[in-house]
This record gives sequence, structure tokens and C-alpha cells, in this order.
Amino acid sequence: MPDDWQRALVIAAHPDDIEYGLAAAVAVWTAAGKEVHYLLATRGEAGMAGVPPAQAGPLREEEERRSAAVVGVSEVEFLDHRDGVLQAGPELRRDLAGAIRRHRPELVVTGYFGPTWTPPGVSPAYLNSADHQALGQSVLDAVADAGNEWIFPELAEDPWRGVQYIAVSELNDPPHEVDVSDAVELAVASLVEHRRYLELLSDDPVEQQARQVVDMSTTTEDGRRRVGFRLYWG
Repeated sequence: MPDDWQRALVIAAHPDDIEYGLAAAVAVWTAAGKEVHYLLATRGEAGMAGVPPAQAGPLREEEERRSAAVVGVSEVEFLDHRDGVLQAGPELRRDLAGAIRRHRPELVVTGYFGPTWTPPGVSPAYLNSADHQALGQSVLDAVADAGNEWIFPELAEDPWRGVQYIAVSELNDPPHEVDVSDAVELAVASLVEHRRYLELLSDDPVEQQARQVVDMSTTTEDGRRRVGFRLYWG
């Protein structure tokens, strides 16, 4: 994984998406002196069974800010798109491009956005969230949009053409890796900050859930701890 960059923008659809593995890499980067910002397309307000969106949105936003702080991220921005119905298209691309111009990253990071995903050693595959699919393609497009002054001329921010790499998380056979051996505990602690959300998902203790998720997403078959990525030129 290249390290010839100083500022990264990690873009996710919902609060907690980054903490399902990516936060371990973030902890490594911030410990090395890199500057990392988070951008969330929604507030995750439709993600808590039995909790109305008006209550769930602010709760999940606060959990995300606490979670980010655990791994050294102090700037978390929310675009406030509606949870569950993200659509790849000009509106989302415009808002992402504006954010990329504001944050001016050299590295843009986002989650895996294929239609299905399969953790190592697990069968059958899981269906990926429609929001994840819509966001990922829009992130790739928005990087180009951010550098083109004619696509969204209504944006107030100056064009930004400084993105060198786009990193998309990859669980199986990733061509690029970040060694997260020293960041696993921080990643677990970061996910634990989504306590209320995790309590509704399972009766298992929150700490146990968090450790299982981080172990699944960062452990290779030979026992190494890594976060994997597929890279694209910015």
C-alpha cells in the first residue's frame, strides 16, 4: 500500500461501516502522522429496529464521532442523504465532489461495493447493501468530478485534482495490504463505540461482537492481520 500521501478522506454510506475493518488501517495511518477525515453519506437513521429515524440519526452520528476519535480522526462530516435509498447519480456525485474539494485528500478510501461479499472461509455469500453499491460507484465518479470545473459549476469550492489514489476495501486476495497487527485493539475499541446500535443487533456482549467482526475482516488464513485494498489511480 503506497504511503506517499499525507491526507486521506474515508467515505462510507453509514455510521459503523468504517469500523467493520477499515478503522484498523485508519489507526495505523494516524499513528504514522497521516491526516484522515471521515465523510458519511447518511446518518444511518434507518438502521435501528424499533428506534424512529428522528432519534436514531443523532444517536448514530454521536456514536460515529466517538468511534472516529478512538483511531485519531477528529473531523467527521455527514452529507445527510436519506439512509437506505442512496442512488448513484448526479446528486450524490455532486455532494461527494464538493466534499472532496473541501477536504482536498491525496487518498480517497471507500468500502467494497460489489453486489455480494464473502468473508474468508464463509459460504454462501452475503448480499451487499444497496447503499454500499450506490456509494462506491459514485465515489469513483466523484473523484473525477472534483477536478472538473464544468461538471458541477454550482459548487463553491475550487476544483481539486490532487487525488493520487482511490482505495476500495477488499477482503479476499487484495492486491494491496496494510499491516494492522498493532492496531487490532484500537479497531475493536472503535467499533465498541457503536454500543447502542450493536445492542440491537444481538444479545451477545458488545465487546464480543466487535472482536468477532474485526477478527473476521482483518485475519488472513495464515493468521496475519491486515486490511486489504484494491487501488485505482485518482
